[in-house]
Amino acid sequence: MDKPKNTVICQYLNQIRYEDALTIQQKAYEKIKLSNGRSGYLFLLEHSPVITNGRFGNDDNFVLPVGQIEKLGIEVYKSERGGDLTYHGPGQLVAYPIIDLRAFNLGVKAYITSLEQVLINLLSEFGIDSDRREGYPGVWTGGEKIASIGVSVKNGITMHGSALNVSTDLEGFSLIVPCGISDVRVTSMEKTLGAEVQMKDVVKSFIRQFETVFNTCIDKENGLG
Repeated sequence: MDKPKNTVICQYLNQIRYEDALTIQQKAYEKIKLSNGRSGYLFLLEHSPVITNGRFGNDDNFVLPVGQIEKLGIEVYKSERGGDLTYHGPGQLVAYPIIDLRAFNLGVKAYITSLEQVLINLLSEFGIDSDRREGYPGVWTGGEKIASIGVSVKNGITMHGSALNVSTDLEGFSLIVPCGISDVRVTSMEKTLGAEVQMKDVVKSFIRQFETVFNTCIDKENGLG
C-alpha cells in the first residue's frame, strides 16, 4: 500500500442533535472548499432520536403522521443526503466524513463502496459476517440491515455518511419503512451477537478501518484513543 498522502482530522462529538451536526458539517465543508491544506474531517457521533428523509425519500414511507412522531420526542428532518427514510438514535455510531474526493482519487460510487468496506471490516473484527446488497447502499448481515449509508457530494466534497446500529433501540425503525424497502428487517451489533458491545471499542475500530481503507492518516482529537 502506498504511503498515505492525506490527513483527516477526526473528532468524536458524543451525542448531538441532527441540526447541530449539520452545522458542523457545513463549516467543515466550507473550510475544505476554501483551502488546499487539510484533506478532510471525520466526525463520529451519536444522534438524539431523529428521522431523516433523503433526497429520494417518499413521505408515504412514514408509518405515522410526522406530527405524531414528533410528539414521541423524535425530530424529523428533510436531508440533502441520498437515500430514503432512516432513523438515528443513541447507540448508533454515525460517521460523517467531509473529504475532497479528488484528493483521494475517488469517484462517488467508489467512495460509497469504500465506506461500506470500512463497516464490513469493522464488523468482522467483532465476529460478524456482513456484505452488500446490489442497488441498496449499506451493509447487511444474515439478511438484515445493520448499517445505512447516505451521502451528498458538492464540488467534489462529501457530506453526510454512514450509520451503524451498535446498541440502537430498533423500535425507532418501526415508525418508518426503512430506506424505502418494504420487507427490510433492521438489526444491531448487540442483537446479532447476543452480547453487550462497547461504543468506544466500535469507535476505535472504525477509525482503524477508515485509515486503512482510505489509505489516510488520522489525526485524532477530543480524547480519541
